[in-house]
Amino acid sequence: MAERYAKRWIRDWWNIFCHELKQIFSDGGVLLIFFVAGLAYPLLYNVVYLNGILEETPVAVVDDADCAESRRYIREVDATRELSIAAKCMNMDEARKMMEDRKVNAIIYFPRDFGDRLARMETAKLSLYCDMSSFMYYKNAMIGTNFVMLHEIGQIQVERYSLAGMTAQEVSQTVKPIGYDDNNPFNRASNYSFFLISAILMIIIQQTLFYGMSLLVGTQREKNHSFASLPDQLSGNGVGRVVLGRGGAYWLPYLGIGMYIAFIVPAIFGIPQRGSFGEILALLLFFITDCVFFSMTWSTVITRRESVFLLFLAISPICLFLTGCSWPTVAFPKFWKLFSYLFPSTFGVQGYINLSTAGGDINAAAMQMKALVMQTIVYFFTSCICIYVENWVIHHKEQIQERRELIAKKAGIDREEDARIIAGE
Repeated sequence: MAERYAKRWIRDWWNIFCHELKQIFSDGGVLLIFFVAGLAYPLLYNVVYLNGILEETPVAVVDDADCAESRRYIREVDATRELSIAAKCMNMDEARKMMEDRKVNAIIYFPRDFGDRLARMETAKLSLYCDMSSFMYYKNAMIGTNFVMLHEIGQIQVERYSLAGMTAQEVSQTVKPIGYDDNNPFNRASNYSFFLISAILMIIIQQTLFYGMSLLVGTQREKNHSFASLPDQLSGNGVGRVVLGRGGAYWLPYLGIGMYIAFIVPAIFGIPQRGSFGEILALLLFFITDCVFFSMTWSTVITRRESVFLLFLAISPICLFLTGCSWPTVAFPKFWKLFSYLFPSTFGVQGYINLSTAGGDINAAAMQMKALVMQTIVYFFTSCICIYVENWVIHHKEQIQERRELIAKKAGIDREEDARIIAGE
């Protein structure tokens, strides 16, 4: 009995799996999203962010102080990798005009009392104005000026303590009591693309899978077909087989697409991959499985084919932000923290960065993998519920329609007359 049931289960699963594969490969829009967008988007994003390091950003200086300290500061700023002194302006109006003409991307302003305040051992201030048309300009301006400012603070402290009669050793112990070297092992060049692309690659897997599946669901509903229809021989008892059969049809091609995105694309563009192949692959398997059931659950709300493209514009930036790659998750409001748990990308991106970018072992991504497993279980059951509910509606459509007519009749509503009015007849 058990053996016969197992054979029937496998046969049903195989039929559903093959049927869904035929649906996928017979829809040009789905193929476009899966195999063109899924393969081309990772290349496109890497080409756009290929030069992730911006050097020698042009800066204008307005030095109203004209003192030894301001001139030293200007020389050190010009010596940094991030900034280059392109012009020394007489006033702020001239510097502002250069920024408006896009000749410089930042302005450093020294007020007239800058040197006098330092001489009186008071706090001296300088101003930095950045071109915010690009994050890279702002980053370079802030990094370059801050590094020089920290160095200058140390130099000023050394000069003041030396004038107070302290020896060189005492000055060194006071200014820098603990010696340290600044070292960023994961992104030493502060390359913008290194931390951004890792997040985008995982987002592409989730989003293209969701949009492709939703496109197919919307198409079937426009044709008055149901993605959830159970084969007649299952008699409403094969929800699990439908979910796993349909899921397998998406999981199989996306395993190949996911490996291409996670391994081949970074190798093409020289993005460091410090984790082991096996551990990243294990994370990828959990992530793709989670994405399949996530997509199957939420695609049930799609009623029209074009709705997918509206969702693409609205959801993709939100998913990227919720991963925490551009803003720390500890600073999220509670609502957005909880909302981020709906998406596999939240944990998939964090785990991928821990393994691939940071070079941790499987323990570094253990929490994310556990979260993906929990999400997979939840979304599997929600997918089954969605399939079951839609099948129940299909088989009880006539009864539902009769009840609606009865309720309308009791309320004194003529549904046929309303339909004619709406149609403009």
